[in-house]
Amino acid sequence: MKDEYLKEASKIIPNANILINVVSKRVKQYKYGIKPLVESLEQLEPEDIALLEIIKGKINYTLYEPPIPDA
Repeated sequence: MKDEYLKEASKIIPNANILINVVSKRVKQYKYGIKPLVESLEQLEPEDIALLEIIKGKINYTLYEPPIPDA
């Protein structure tokens, strides 16, 4: 992974565990044939493409919050 992309993406998703999970899930999507949402003139690794998508605001995430049961 490119350090510059990792640093920039960390500003958007500051929790390292969540960032890793988002990137990992996106890389799996590429392997299943989903096309990247960004283009680059340089040859990038799938992880770098996912980070670039996060940086450019093309993908985001939502944390699951279980519903609070009625008392």
